[in-house]
Amino acid sequence: MENHGNVLSSFCLLMTISVTIIPHLGCCIESSSVSSKVGTSDSNLDSKNSYSSSFCATKYIMKSYHERYEQLHDSHYKDFIEQVLPFGLCDIQSDDPNLVPSLLSIERKLIGEGSHRHLSSSMRISNLPAVSIANISFDSCGIIFIERLPSGVFADPFELQHLLQRGVFNDIAVFGDTNLESPSFLSNRSSVEVHMDVNPDILSDKNGIDFKLKIPLHARYAPLDESGYSRVVFGKPDLFLRCSVGKTSLNQSCLYVIANNDSESRYGTIVWKQPSGMKAHSGVVYVFTFVSAFLAALVIMLTSIFHSTMCKSSKQS
Repeated sequence: MENHGNVLSSFCLLMTISVTIIPHLGCCIESSSVSSKVGTSDSNLDSKNSYSSSFCATKYIMKSYHERYEQLHDSHYKDFIEQVLPFGLCDIQSDDPNLVPSLLSIERKLIGEGSHRHLSSSMRISNLPAVSIANISFDSCGIIFIERLPSGVFADPFELQHLLQRGVFNDIAVFGDTNLESPSFLSNRSSVEVHMDVNPDILSDKNGIDFKLKIPLHARYAPLDESGYSRVVFGKPDLFLRCSVGKTSLNQSCLYVIANNDSESRYGTIVWKQPSGMKAHSGVVYVFTFVSAFLAALVIMLTSIFHSTMCKSSKQS
């Protein structure tokens, strides 16, 4: 009986160790590789390595960002990209600009009229040089497209979910302020993250990789502006390439920023001019709204009295 108890205790201990360790074996990024590839300073090393495991648990970059920050700010986002995200791995030095893809050209425009439009993006990224992938066999690859939206517009997550079900996108999600009814001056910024599958075989194509996408956007209620219009300015999107190596539980994931500093831009600055109220008209609007509400309430009250009187007369007769 004593031996049986020892065997049972050993089995329970083994199962506890397995449950604790095995999930970490399947993590997409190894902390030791992060520190050697990126070359961060000691002050940022612990933060970056500890955050790698949480990043592995989700495929969405912006979900990882919002687990760390409540709101979307450009300064926080820049720090997150530079100091938190684990780049490189897969034996490719990500700090060498000649060994990672870059954005060759980008063309962007707003399609449609009124308060409901589509933001169209056509892009071409360079290939991965043969020297950088000569000894690597990628299992799968994908391009991650992140659109950081200004506070004056929003993407409807229900609409995007419907498009996802129809097969328009491989994977898409909205993060940040998703309150569809809030005006722009009471709203925080949101972002749209799109994942597009890429055949690893075309990563070495000398012509590069072309892809297009259109994201439906909607205008929020704009603040007062004496010009009668509110300007909503869009910045450049953020692009990443992520590839996985191996099909075992010890697989790794390689993440790279697709640089767009020297890309050929054919869109300039995209500005959505949205109609807005003017402060000089606010008095007239208040009076008209009050009078309209008062008359509507008066009509409802008189109609109710009239129908009540008619009902009593019909019962008496």
